[in-house]
Amino acid sequence: MDMPMNVPVDDPNADTEWNDILRKHGVIPERPPSPTPLIQEALTEARKQVHENRLEDKDLDELKELEDEEDEAFLEQYRKQRMAELSTIAIASVFNRVYPLQKPDYSKDVTEASNKAFVLVHLTSSLGTNIESRLLTELWREMAREFGDVKFCEIRADMCIEGYPERNTPTILVYRDGDIKKQVVTLKELGGEQTTINDLQNLLVGVGALKATDHRVVSSTRGDGEKAYSSIRTGRLNAATAEDDHDDWD
Repeated sequence: MDMPMNVPVDDPNADTEWNDILRKHGVIPERPPSPTPLIQEALTEARKQVHENRLEDKDLDELKELEDEEDEAFLEQYRKQRMAELSTIAIASVFNRVYPLQKPDYSKDVTEASNKAFVLVHLTSSLGTNIESRLLTELWREMAREFGDVKFCEIRADMCIEGYPERNTPTILVYRDGDIKKQVVTLKELGGEQTTINDLQNLLVGVGALKATDHRVVSSTRGDGEKAYSSIRTGRLNAATAEDDHDDWD
């Protein structure tokens, strides 16, 4: 019977003629494939993606400024594509404001309407001291003006759902195709009292209401635009705004 032999091997992974002989006879295993080609391939693909998407965050004026740097035919094609996207958004932007809801009309104004577009409902607090709800009301107005292809609605939680816990306000309900696609209870998961427009945009991107490459999303991330809401976060709400909000539920 053949007895196993102890063959001296300094480094089984070394690329030597001796190791090649040992591998050929099955004394040591084959070398694992080098990860270098896979890493290089991934880097090449990443660079390609960056290059292909280099114009995603450019508006029409910025595209015009690149005429001397980019291929003219490619730039013209991209400009036409961007203009087509803008036209599509303009046609779909039929809302552009926050819609106060009444419970008898909820099915028509929300559930049925969601068959044509995304509908977001803010279940508001009945208390003027709920900072998150006040903040979301202001952010809701800004979002409605910017994203007119999404319908933004508000209704006081206890008027919509009898006995709805005040501690769960504000609540965001996202509707599409007649169903609730997402529910956000309070702003805790978005940022609490520090919630921003960008947080709400990320929510819309996450549920598919907006594309991450939407020029409106990209443009708004260039500045925080949150100074207007600092007084709400510290509880100093303008009295006129408070009166207007109460009028919505009369």
